[in-house]
Amino acid sequence: MPDERRTTPPVSKVQDRGWAWVVLAATVLVQALTLGFPSCIGVFFKNLQYDFQASNSETSWFPSIMTAVLHAGGPLCSILVERFGCRVTVMLGGLLSGVGMVASAFSRSISQLYITAGFITGLGSCFSFQAGVTVLGYYFIRRRALANALASTGVSMGLTLWPLISQFLLDEMGWRNTFLIFGGVLLNCCVCGAVMRPVPVNPPAPTPKPCPGKLLEETHLSNGNTSCHEEPLRPSKCAACLQTLQKYLAFDIFCKNKGYQIYTIGVSWMVMGFVLPLIYLVPYAILNGVEERKAALLVSIIGLINIFMRPMAGLLSGLSLFNGRRIYLFSMAVMFNGLSNLICAISAEYNILVFYCLVYSVSMSVIGALIFQVLMDVVEMDRFSSALGLFTILESVTILIGPPLAGLLVDLLGHYRYVFYASCFFMVTAALFMGLSFCTMEAKAKLKETNKPPLENPPRGKYTEVPAELEPEKNGSPDVSYVTSI
Repeated sequence: MPDERRTTPPVSKVQDRGWAWVVLAATVLVQALTLGFPSCIGVFFKNLQYDFQASNSETSWFPSIMTAVLHAGGPLCSILVERFGCRVTVMLGGLLSGVGMVASAFSRSISQLYITAGFITGLGSCFSFQAGVTVLGYYFIRRRALANALASTGVSMGLTLWPLISQFLLDEMGWRNTFLIFGGVLLNCCVCGAVMRPVPVNPPAPTPKPCPGKLLEETHLSNGNTSCHEEPLRPSKCAACLQTLQKYLAFDIFCKNKGYQIYTIGVSWMVMGFVLPLIYLVPYAILNGVEERKAALLVSIIGLINIFMRPMAGLLSGLSLFNGRRIYLFSMAVMFNGLSNLICAISAEYNILVFYCLVYSVSMSVIGALIFQVLMDVVEMDRFSSALGLFTILESVTILIGPPLAGLLVDLLGHYRYVFYASCFFMVTAALFMGLSFCTMEAKAKLKETNKPPLENPPRGKYTEVPAELEPEKNGSPDVSYVTSI
């Protein structure tokens, strides 16, 4: 029975066991190197400002560009993953990150730093991070929630270690030599990408039905499925462009799905304030007489708490108790995070700042654990990748303009305290907008359901827009369009 043996996919030999845990360890390190890296930029803020004779607003463009590109490069990363696979994309990202930091060490102006460390390093970090997260979906099925929770600890490890290492190297050899060393450290993403081998694939036995009048393109996905892409014989350039935009940027979902619309606008407004404390906390503490090494330790405290809190928050939110209520839990965390900034604004004593970091890190952990989980709740999974592309691009626009606006506020008013007031304003208003909007939308849906006349003989198999409760996965990895085999 050779055919039956061929139809049994060998994917089970590597998923949830063996080499999958090596890939998970590599993903943890990639997240520590990429997502955790922008947290150390505040350590160099005053040195860069002094060397380039730049204002607070001009200097803050550097971390803003890096963080914005890290988020906005998602659709481009999706194209690379589909074309070359996760392994090559992660290695390419590591190469770009390393080259960007080495080139930034030789920058002669703040504008050159925007291109080298901001754009090039940010784009490389995006490729490594998003491709690393994608490959976990192929290596883990039954333990995917656990794998994602463990992988998120890499961000917390980066938040803990990067500021301490940065302050030590800055004191010993200056920011230029430190950036050179960072370039070599970020090249380790290439090593992590090398271990992310493509998952073995077996083509399924059933022969797909031919598509009449179309060219049949058969794609063997890394989860063992086969997709049939129907392409016109001679598609116009305009039609091909629209298909690409619809695939990677879900404008149609944004117009039709009210939940996705509210959540995207709310999070985009939220991140204008969310990133400010990580950039301005260290210079704020130094300006108020805190020793530089103790000031860098504040960000490390936030990262240390995140190591333990983020996986716990991710696993806790997966309980059935929070099904359909995660958006409210997320809004409460955003509200709590915004109000915690008032602690930092009221007093700059070191003990108060440490207490602020403890409170801030708890709410930050919940936000980090839920931000993509809530997006999965409001969008169908077969369109999740395209919805994520538009979500990250809109989010990156506000990330880009948030810190420079806060820097301009400091230049005009002369004190960093107003940055934390601004962060509180953005976070609290975003939490109120999302929470009240979803509550109103749910109330309208219930009212509409109660006023609807009951059907005597409801037809079987009729499509409904109310999603049913998801059952446990039985068929392996989700049906996605990425191809991880080269």
